[in-house]
Amino acid sequence: MPKMFRANTLLAAFSALMLAPASAETITLRVLGQPSGSGLIAQQKEQPFFEKLAETTGLDIKVEYLPVDVAGIPDTDGLRILKSGLFDIVSIRGPQVSRDEPSILGLDLVGLNTSYAAGREHIAAFQPYVGARLESQFNARLLGVWPAGPQVIFCKPEVKGLADLKGLKVRVGDQSAANFVAKLGATGISMPFGEVQQSLARGVVDCAITGPASANSGGWPEATTTVLPIALQLAVNGYAINQNSLKKFTPEQQEKLAAAIAGLTTDIWAFSEELYADAMRCNTGKTPCERGKSYTLTEITPSDADLKAVGAAVGEVSLPIWAKQCNAVAPNCEASWRATVGAGLGL
Repeated sequence: MPKMFRANTLLAAFSALMLAPASAETITLRVLGQPSGSGLIAQQKEQPFFEKLAETTGLDIKVEYLPVDVAGIPDTDGLRILKSGLFDIVSIRGPQVSRDEPSILGLDLVGLNTSYAAGREHIAAFQPYVGARLESQFNARLLGVWPAGPQVIFCKPEVKGLADLKGLKVRVGDQSAANFVAKLGATGISMPFGEVQQSLARGVVDCAITGPASANSGGWPEATTTVLPIALQLAVNGYAINQNSLKKFTPEQQEKLAAAIAGLTTDIWAFSEELYADAMRCNTGKTPCERGKSYTLTEITPSDADLKAVGAAVGEVSLPIWAKQCNAVAPNCEASWRATVGAGLGL
């Protein structure tokens, strides 16, 4: 073989080697999850999903999943952790992180989502705005939003309706709920989920608001007598990924990841509805009780007056107060809500 030909061949081979993509390295995704004791959505849907994410998507990834309480991180810091890049994906607890980004509360104001159907419509309408806020303020991409379930009222003293909350101390999930119970003459108290059961038992609070499944998992019926099943909110949560972490993937890989998490949120929506019905039966000693522990709470049938009070809360209480908070950090917040969610409600 002529020397010139050999040299050209070697040069071509060397050039091809230089142009070939470097062997891909496994990407590690650190996921900050829901609290370990928050219920079956975290235990049976979220954690298994992320542990099998590599298999589901076919991506060369290693997932390190850690519940927020096990990590020792306050769940109120979810967005800050996301922005810092300490974790790549965060299972955002909507009410808890709303002080850092008030627009999130616009997805689930008290009285707005009194059913799953209403929740789907209103959340879909305002989710693009919240997503844009997370991108601009926290360098994050919102990948999905889902409900823990209708937030109802559990009380240690026997109550017959909302009027009986007057003078009581009520554990609330966010400021919107605090404002609502304040109008009823009650005092809203914020506290971590893990502290509620003992606080009810000791009389630190008289009542507490959460979803029936979470209450069952947390043993709340052991310290209460009554459940008032009026859906105040749906307790909206979501998944977001740090933008720098997302850029580690090719556009095609990003689509696979986003599609997988969208599938998870769809699954959780359906599971949340099943859980609500089952947990209400479990908490009140009815059957079938398939996923929880059976208790004997008294279930109060909501009066028409109570249902109307909750429905009117959007325009009278939660929207006006929230709008001021959100406009203070994003001047177009209220206008965007009224143009989307509000347009369908006549607000």
